Amino acid sequence: MAKEHGAQIKDDALYEELLKQGNSKEKAARIANAKAAGTLDHPGGTLDARSKADLMKEAREIGIEGRSKMDKAALIKAICSHK
Repeated sequence: MAKEHGAQIKDDALYEELLKQGNSKEKAARIANAKAAGTLDHPGGTLDARSKADLMKEAREIGIEGRSKMDKAALIKAICSHK
């Protein structure tokens, strides 16, 4: 059973699972709260459906190093594994 993390965490069970997976508290809170609010899905759809330019822009925004040398598959992998 998930323990209560206070009003700031909207989905305690998901929050705990994300922490167990090695995510930071901040990232776990963002994901758990977005899932609870129904806003977790990216407006651009799945990463595979997005253009390489869109992926490059997102990689730049989240600070992925070496992105200019990555192909689309590598960008997708880097974005998905970004912590």
